[in-house]
Amino acid sequence: MRVYFTEDDGAGAGVSQGISAAMQKAAERCSVLEGLDASRCEVSVSVVPPEEIRELNRDYRGIDRVTDVLSFPQYESPGAILEAQRRTGDEPVALGDVVICRERAEEQAEEFGHPVERELLYLFVHSVLHLLGYDHMEPEEKSIMRIREEEIMKYLGVER
Repeated sequence: MRVYFTEDDGAGAGVSQGISAAMQKAAERCSVLEGLDASRCEVSVSVVPPEEIRELNRDYRGIDRVTDVLSFPQYESPGAILEAQRRTGDEPVALGDVVICRERAEEQAEEFGHPVERELLYLFVHSVLHLLGYDHMEPEEKSIMRIREEEIMKYLGVER
């Protein structure tokens, strides 16, 4: 799994090297649990200010407010990703883009009483699961997604 940060971030500005490594480990685990070849997947991450994520939220979701994280998946399901991996041979398949608002993550970490690093990692895991087809619009979907989030956070040793 290749997790790369957009140029605007200056190779991961906004997250420490340790968080960056944990994000990669999390993305790999998420992919493997969905039956994907994690070595042939990639995800881009942008850490943006509140104004930028508000604009993206407004333009893409019709919600004109700051949010914590946005996901822009390239595929609808792990099955579609597997098919893309079959078609591309050895080339990596871009799962999509993750956009995180660090300032909002800092606010939420304070609200929940845990470190900012934990919040950033949780937001990333949440977003990667969206890239893999998970959703939380219906109660049953939400339950399934929350179980997977907790499983990944536990795997990383970052539990509540």
